Amino acid sequence: MKRFAIACLAWACCFSPGQAAESDSAELRSTVEAYFEASLELNPLQATFLGDRRYNDRLANYLGPDHRAASAALYRDYLERIEAIDPEQLGRQDRLTWESFKLSLENNLEIGEFPEHLLSINQFYSFANQFAQLGSGTSGHPFANEQDYRDFLSRIDDFVALNDQAIANMRVGLDRNVTQPRVLMERVVDQLAALDRDFPESVFYGPIENFPEDMPNDVRGQLAEDFARAYADQLRPAYRRLHDFIREDYLPRTRTSVGLSELPRGEDWYATLVRHTTTTDLTPAEIHEIGLREVESIHGEMRQVMEEVEFDGELNEFFEYLKTEPSFYYDEPEQLIEGYRAMSDHVQSLAANLFETFPRSEFEVRAVEAFREASAADGSYQSGTPDGSRPGVFFANTYDVGSRPQWEMESLFLHEAIPGHHYQISLQRELEDLPSVRRFGGYTAFVEGWGLYAESLGKELGLYTDPYQYFGALNAELWRAIRLVVDTGLHSMGWTREDVLAYMFENSASGEASAVSEAERYIAIPSQALAYKIGELKIRELRTRAETELGDRFDVREFHTQVLMDGALPLSLLEAKIDAWIESR
Repeated sequence: MKRFAIACLAWACCFSPGQAAESDSAELRSTVEAYFEASLELNPLQATFLGDRRYNDRLANYLGPDHRAASAALYRDYLERIEAIDPEQLGRQDRLTWESFKLSLENNLEIGEFPEHLLSINQFYSFANQFAQLGSGTSGHPFANEQDYRDFLSRIDDFVALNDQAIANMRVGLDRNVTQPRVLMERVVDQLAALDRDFPESVFYGPIENFPEDMPNDVRGQLAEDFARAYADQLRPAYRRLHDFIREDYLPRTRTSVGLSELPRGEDWYATLVRHTTTTDLTPAEIHEIGLREVESIHGEMRQVMEEVEFDGELNEFFEYLKTEPSFYYDEPEQLIEGYRAMSDHVQSLAANLFETFPRSEFEVRAVEAFREASAADGSYQSGTPDGSRPGVFFANTYDVGSRPQWEMESLFLHEAIPGHHYQISLQRELEDLPSVRRFGGYTAFVEGWGLYAESLGKELGLYTDPYQYFGALNAELWRAIRLVVDTGLHSMGWTREDVLAYMFENSASGEASAVSEAERYIAIPSQALAYKIGELKIRELRTRAETELGDRFDVREFHTQVLMDGALPLSLLEAKIDAWIESR
């Protein structure tokens, strides 16, 4: 990755905007758009979530050998094409596109060398759960007319093939000792069991229960019959095959270890993921040390809040008080949802204090669906479509509502919704002059780094006036620092699940339900949790640099525009861009 940082430095120092050679620029734009079109055809669900209906009748068997080979060929082909274009002849935006697109292709090829396809499913990333969400009528697949319903029936055929491919891959994984940790697959068995319902009670009944008002009765009747038959003959048997295979064949032979380093080539696999996730050269050991320092620093700020609220005791005792004091928790799930909806209106009214550009996309708050709530995170964001036909959604988890503290709500909303993921992702997708690979792609360290940075804006926005809400923000930030420690601990230092939980309980105010779901999330998706704090530290570093060098000329609203309005970049490219902006000011 050092070669990438050097390229960025050269771009920042030597590039003269507006001097691009038209032929190179035209070739670049043609190339990346052609790639994007090819990738949509290869990954039709991506098109669906973008509101592109052309491939709504199909689902990719992304776990199969043909699809994996086609993907690798696509990456190699376009890497060769992009390397034939001279980046020194490109303008500012085209150079950003060249750098970020090239890195993405290299990353895809590098990670493709590891047998990720043998780890077909876990409790956090589950094609089975995702298809259930699609079939519920409340997710990406539209159910606005008869053709939409017919398209989903067609997708069921492809899902059955994907389902059986997953089983075949897991059998290979058993033979090669490449399996998921047992604790994760126990969760998957429970999730799949929750989906096994008679049709009227099934999540897949949603579109039948909510036909479009203008759909004729005879069409409704035929679709209801066809969906019932497809569910009975295809979907339910497929889900049962997957459930029974995992419970009876796979689960008994899964590994009791939890770290990626326990798998063949696991140490290299994890180090590769760390580089890709953070877009840095940081090693797992270096990130672990950063996490330890951040945890200690945040604990110091927490003790100041303890003094403010006049709590007499140690930090661990304050954590226990926050976890057990009944007044900090709602009694009913509906209260949590209404609390977030009221917060949405309030935060949007404050955003102009720090922002000058706002997304057009609509926004909603919803509860996490019942079939996945037991293992879902406290909150998550699902982006809307660029055309506005589907809003961005903040999903709040109401499961075991007595373990979801009110003091975490403001910071969680700032991260997942406004001005976090909803602002960043919606604004990016509304940048119609950007090539599609940048409008709809991006890097996790930027996306999640921005989300955590958005949490840190609470006091500037006019929130965190309640010291307990501010403590909640510190606790949320602490979680991201803890993630640096425990993710690297799990996957490169031999930590167990119990080691992680003990560290969490000792160093945070987490309730058991949240701690368990978070710990198992880190086990399921190695390195992803590193993106938050590493990205936030870089954005905060760049803001401090801009404030120092610009002095009175610094405008935080303009800084936020600069960060957001070129899409989700690798951190090295973001740094070069902000340095160039500071120099221009």
